[in-house]
Amino acid sequence: MSRYVFTSESVTEGHPDKICDQVSDAVLDALLAQDPTSRVACETVVNTGLCMITGEVTSKAQVDFIHLVRNVIKEIGYSGARAGGFDANSCAVLVALDQQSPDIAQGVNEADDHAGDPLDLVGAGDQGIMFGYACNETPELMPLPISLAHRLARRLAEVRHNDRLDYLLPDGKTQVSVVYENDKPIAIDTILISTQHTAEVAGLSDENGVRDRITEDLWTHVVEPATADLVLKPSRDSTKFLVNPTGKFVVGGPQGDAGLTGRKIIVDTYGGYARHGGGAFSGKDPTKVDRSAAYAARYVAKCLVASGLAERAEVQLSYAIGVAKPVSILVESFGTGKVTNAELTELVQNHFDLRPGAIIEAFGLRNLPQQRGGRFYQDTAAYGHFGRNDLNAPWENVAAKSEDLLKAEAKRIKQGAAV
Repeated sequence: MSRYVFTSESVTEGHPDKICDQVSDAVLDALLAQDPTSRVACETVVNTGLCMITGEVTSKAQVDFIHLVRNVIKEIGYSGARAGGFDANSCAVLVALDQQSPDIAQGVNEADDHAGDPLDLVGAGDQGIMFGYACNETPELMPLPISLAHRLARRLAEVRHNDRLDYLLPDGKTQVSVVYENDKPIAIDTILISTQHTAEVAGLSDENGVRDRITEDLWTHVVEPATADLVLKPSRDSTKFLVNPTGKFVVGGPQGDAGLTGRKIIVDTYGGYARHGGGAFSGKDPTKVDRSAAYAARYVAKCLVASGLAERAEVQLSYAIGVAKPVSILVESFGTGKVTNAELTELVQNHFDLRPGAIIEAFGLRNLPQQRGGRFYQDTAAYGHFGRNDLNAPWENVAAKSEDLLKAEAKRIKQGAAV
């Protein structure tokens, strides 16, 4: 019998790195909403009293970047009396955006391997490896630890926004440790929540009293509601519950730590449960395979699990800059596949078009901001890009394709039996 504990973390939208991801993706949304062919690589940095956006942009869109940045920061909650030392209205906003390198643009505009097919004309925006993953631990086919960590982080932000707990400030982190037996989750071992708060909480100012009050409030208003619909629930008797282990968390956000785009790539994906190619998502237009191919890899993996062909599936894709077709495709089912990994890989090669142009077209990635009222990618930038039922993300909609895979596999088996 194999028994182990696996842990994943999430962060709230007010975490310094997540502020940056949301700003970068808000810039992307604004540009794509006006010009769907925009090329964008936007990086953001925040520090005490400062937000700077930099990178490369080629677009016909006209955007007031300073106004946009302030609006994102304000929406997160950094304004007024509860700004926590970083205020959308008074922080300095610097804009340092250049045009995309013509050498890179050349490879993306016309792929090296095109042969008359319009989808061959879009080459990968860079070399790289991307992973997608799915498993049957949750209804959304995500690993349970990261799914729970996101639930808690979102609920923590929700009770702050609706003033249920009016002492909460924007910065926060969650972490969940799950006990596995024979690769199946059986219990929630530990929940950790670190949340920024005002110096005085419900009339209390001594450190122990403040932490005790926050601990009780978070169990009642965050943990219990966030896990109420789960079969596997945390228990006050058996689940260790840690809150602000240092004692207090008053100084936070960009006043406490600098933030950068792309520093929470494990939070954005599978919580460390699957491998990661290293590329971040936020601030990148769909020609960047770091983003689009990672979405496609998740789609493929989810199709394999949803179809019942595997209980767990990890898909690796690799690309060369300026080349449309993937350099390699590999499927790993960790011994849970109904067929071999080689057969799953062949199935993927035969039934999924994983050229960047095809991915962009199939998911409508360039047009999503325009179709969703000017905003889509900003909402992916906090609480994970995968397993999100609130986003209606095209890479999560696998029902039809899963049926196609089952039919294709049944046909292959039938043909093999006839030989």
